[in-house]
Amino acid sequence: MTTHQRRMGDEQFGRVYEYDDSLVVALDLADAEGEVAVDTVGETAIVVVENADGTSTETEFELPGEARECSLTNGVLTIEVEA
Repeated sequence: MTTHQRRMGDEQFGRVYEYDDSLVVALDLADAEGEVAVDTVGETAIVVVENADGTSTETEFELPGEARECSLTNGVLTIEVEA
């Protein structure tokens, strides 16, 4: 396994874990206040945080390949992409 750190948005950094058959992008969203929604379109991830005051923040970032699967567990977003 190889690990790379990369910039995912204006203020966020993530890590890319490289395995033999896939890549996994991990982003810590534990500081996000509100509901988090994630969508992937091809090689782009879209993260929307809806705050309690009714405002929302949207961040898009490019993935190192086409997304296969994504999950958000305990504030950590992981996206598996094709290698």
